[in-house]
Amino acid sequence: MSLQCQGWQLDTYPQGLPTPQDVSLVSHSLPEPQPGQLVIRNHWLSVDPYMRGRMIPVKSYVPHFELGQLMEGGAVGEVIASQHPDFAVGDKVLHMLGWRDLALSDGTGVTKLPEGMAPLQSYLGVLGLTGLTAWVGLNRIGELKAGQTLFVSGAAGAVGTMVCQLGKLKGATVIGSVGSEAKGRYLTEQLGVDGVIHYKQEASLTKALSRVAPQGVDLYFDNVGGEHLEAAISNMNDFGQLVICGMIDLYNSDGNRPGPGNLTEIIRRRLKVQGFIATDHLADFNAFAQEVGAALAQGQIKAEETVYQGLESTFDAFLGLFSGANTGKMLVKL
Repeated sequence: MSLQCQGWQLDTYPQGLPTPQDVSLVSHSLPEPQPGQLVIRNHWLSVDPYMRGRMIPVKSYVPHFELGQLMEGGAVGEVIASQHPDFAVGDKVLHMLGWRDLALSDGTGVTKLPEGMAPLQSYLGVLGLTGLTAWVGLNRIGELKAGQTLFVSGAAGAVGTMVCQLGKLKGATVIGSVGSEAKGRYLTEQLGVDGVIHYKQEASLTKALSRVAPQGVDLYFDNVGGEHLEAAISNMNDFGQLVICGMIDLYNSDGNRPGPGNLTEIIRRRLKVQGFIATDHLADFNAFAQEVGAALAQGQIKAEETVYQGLESTFDAFLGLFSGANTGKMLVKL
C-alpha cells in the first residue's frame, strides 16, 4: 500500500533572490519500503542559507539541486515503517531528506536520536550542524581565547547566536551586528553580548565598529560578507583572525558586486583569513556535543528558534532567512 507524499521541488535555477515561480509543492506516491529501507514521517524541517548555493548549477562542496526533483535539507522525524535492521518503527531520527513530509530512505545518513535528552528540533540547531559550525569556527579555526574581542556578523541568526554564546562562555568580549532593535535587545539582555551594531542605522559600518570596539577586534566570525567584512578588516588588531563561515549578503547577488576595498590591510596587519565547512570536522562532533550538551542542560546556552507552521510554509521560511525574519534557528514544524 503506497503513501501520499508532498514535497518542494526546484523548477528553475533562480537569478537573484528566489521567487515562488522557481519552486513548486508537488505530490507523489511513496512505495512501501523494501528490505533495507524505511519510511520517515518528518516532524521538523530545517531551512538554511547554504541551500541558496545548492540552487546554482555549479560544482561546490555539496551537490546542487536537480530541476524537477525534491530538494533536500536537515529534518527530524519518526520511523513509521521499516524493513531496515537498524531502525524500528517509532525511532526518532535525524536525516537530510527534508523539504517533504514523508521520506523513503535506505538508511544512508540517517542517525537515531536519543529521546528525552533535549527537544528533537535541537538536533537541527544547537545540538546539530548549526551548533557544530559555531563550535568549530571558534575552537578549531579561530582558536578564540579569553580576553579577546570577538565580532560576529549575522549575530542574531542560527549560527550567530551560538557563536555569541560560546564566545561569552570562553570569556571573550563579544560584539554583534544585527538588523533590528528587537534583535539587539535579545543579544544584550538574553545572551549577554557586550556591544551591538544596528547596521541598517549606520552610514559607515567601519566607523560604527570602531566606536563600539575601540580596542580593536581579535577574531571576526563572518556570516555576511560584503560591507561587514570590509569593516572588520579595517578594525582588526595585528595578527587577528577572520573566520569565514558564510556570506549571506552575496548569495542572491548577480555576481557584479565589488569585494572589500581594503584587502591590503590583511598584509599590513598580518591577518589570518580562513574559510571552513563544518562537515569537514565531523570527527569533532562528540567533543562538541559533550561541551554544548552540558552547557544547554545547565542553562548556559539558549536555543532560540523561529518556527513556521506547516509544509506549505517551508519556502516562505527559507526566504525569510534573507530578510532577517528569524532570530536564532529557522525551523518548520509539520
